[in-house]
Amino acid sequence: MIILGLDPGLGTTGWGVIRAEGNRLSHIANGQIKTEPSMPLPRRLTNLYAALIDVIRAERPEGAAVEEVLGNTNAQSTLKLGQARGVVLLAAAGAGLAIGEYHPSVVKKAVVGTGGADKRQIQAMMAHLLPGAKLAGPDAADALAVAITHAHHVASAAGMARRARVTA
Repeated sequence: MIILGLDPGLGTTGWGVIRAEGNRLSHIANGQIKTEPSMPLPRRLTNLYAALIDVIRAERPEGAAVEEVLGNTNAQSTLKLGQARGVVLLAAAGAGLAIGEYHPSVVKKAVVGTGGADKRQIQAMMAHLLPGAKLAGPDAADALAVAITHAHHVASAAGMARRARVTA
């Protein structure tokens, strides 16, 4: 299964594509989509959407995973992040992809082993889990981590379904 992981942000949205074959993971591509802060918000969101559609067309994922948004003390920043996340969800859903959504602590726990991991630890684990992958930046590393989390969840669900069929 080819999975597109997405780490939404208005300034920078990270994306990463992996192939999951059972427990085997391999890196396909990753990158960051940046929007220009001086542009009006609607234009930034439109540019983000168009760039995501280009990634989806180029990489042809079979599923997607998106990191959930954490609120912060600045309501305006949280709102803009939520709008960017909405565009990310729209692009993936509009392309017909089934989408998994994961809280940041779940992603960190899945790839590092602790829900309080920092960005450096995520990047280090990406180098270990996806050897040879050249990371476009920390947001791309986070997106790959989201894709890996989704791969683990899909594999676990499939294994549970197989066991349920065997015991039924």
